[in-house]
Amino acid sequence: MYLLGFDIGSSSVKVSLVEAATGKCIGAAFSPKHEMTITAQTPEQAEQDPLLWWENLKLALAEVLRTSSVKGDQIKAIGISYQMHGLVVVDKNKKVLRPAIIWCDSRATQIGAKAFEDLGADKCLGHLLNSPGNFTASKLKWVKDNEPEIYNKIYKIMLPGDYIAMKLTGDITTTVSGLSEGMFWDFKNNTTADFLFDYYGIDKNLLPTIVPTFAVQGEVCQEAAQELGLAKGVKISYRGGDQPNNALSLNVLNPGQVAATGGTSGVVYGVSGEVKYDPLSRVNTFAHVNHSEKLTRLGVLLCINGTGILNSWLHKNIGETGLSYKDMDTIANSAPIGSEGLSMLPFGNGAERVLRNANPGAAMMNINFNIHKTPHIYRAGQEGIAFAFKYGMDIMKETGININTIHAGLANMFYSDVFRNTLATTTNAVIELYNTDGSVGAARGAGIGVGEYKTPEEAFSNLKVVKTTEPDTKHAQEYTEAYNKWLECLEKINKQ
Repeated sequence: MYLLGFDIGSSSVKVSLVEAATGKCIGAAFSPKHEMTITAQTPEQAEQDPLLWWENLKLALAEVLRTSSVKGDQIKAIGISYQMHGLVVVDKNKKVLRPAIIWCDSRATQIGAKAFEDLGADKCLGHLLNSPGNFTASKLKWVKDNEPEIYNKIYKIMLPGDYIAMKLTGDITTTVSGLSEGMFWDFKNNTTADFLFDYYGIDKNLLPTIVPTFAVQGEVCQEAAQELGLAKGVKISYRGGDQPNNALSLNVLNPGQVAATGGTSGVVYGVSGEVKYDPLSRVNTFAHVNHSEKLTRLGVLLCINGTGILNSWLHKNIGETGLSYKDMDTIANSAPIGSEGLSMLPFGNGAERVLRNANPGAAMMNINFNIHKTPHIYRAGQEGIAFAFKYGMDIMKETGININTIHAGLANMFYSDVFRNTLATTTNAVIELYNTDGSVGAARGAGIGVGEYKTPEEAFSNLKVVKTTEPDTKHAQEYTEAYNKWLECLEKINKQ
């Protein structure tokens, strides 16, 4: 029998097929082959049509089934990973009422900031572990205030993964982990955050039914089975936001363990066994996928919106047309550590929580027209991304997350030698890379939820380190000096 994992990103949808008995991925595909469209009516907005996710899921799944020769009735269970903090709203007929407001949309920043001020830090941090900020609850409040004709038609609200589960099963459900990422969960009272609903004037009945993260959450309905080429009744048995799911994919489930990603946005995710939070809400605390009332497992999440997207922008706009990312990394490596004083701030993709929801934009600073060339620009970009990680990880340490080893998939920014060496050396942490990804992790999560695996250890028993990057002690001083210059640039921007 086989397990399916769906990873619903903002750039693409990836599907992986895992053989349950061995835990091996025997087929994978993603769609579209170019990045999915994100629409923006104003600079702070970012929206996607949820049907894009579903249509691309169908295309990727069809490719996996075709190339693997596995039949739909051989699938035992499905796991779902999804882009966090999004808002999908549907009417009583389960029809989407407006495009999804996705993770990098910052229109609700001021709404959340006012809620934090009015309700007070003690109330918000003590119950939500965060400021309401720019999370899903605040986005819903924005819809209520600015699109009342749509708000009045809402039957249920969902996160992106909940929407995919609805399309698969016909049922509208969510998880505690998902609710916590949207600021809908009260950790002190272990229930929905009724006080925030009351403050925003939102009916808590708009929330879906809560189901466990690892369990049979529903079954593929007849309509979805016909659309997807699967058998009716396949179990949906796991659901997690992309960052908690990435941690699961790397078997990061217990205190002291840390996972990282470097895609469009960059994330470091550490697991804590005690309730702690950043009083300035620059890093955020959510329920991890294995959190329960009896077992405290919280994920402390550092998110930097502008990371891989900066590298992508450089790839598209700087240097020769047709240059590969690998070529770009080689060119970047030809410039010296510190890029001879050139610094780049990657904050050009919406409001940054690590900067207290400021939106300073990206910046290239200290450029010298007589010295700096394309290699310096490429290197400064990759160093700047690593420095942004370092900046946020220092904040994470204040919440009790000690980072000695960083677990990551061999993908995106972690392919870059410059990025890895800079990050490892400035943080003094060893980077361990694994050949896995979110869709494979979601498939294995489905195996746990349906009882195919008795424990996570069994599910991830064949997970192996494929590459290790140690701190460069020989050049540590050069990296430190480059980081300090970067910090000076950030301070200048913050004062403006």
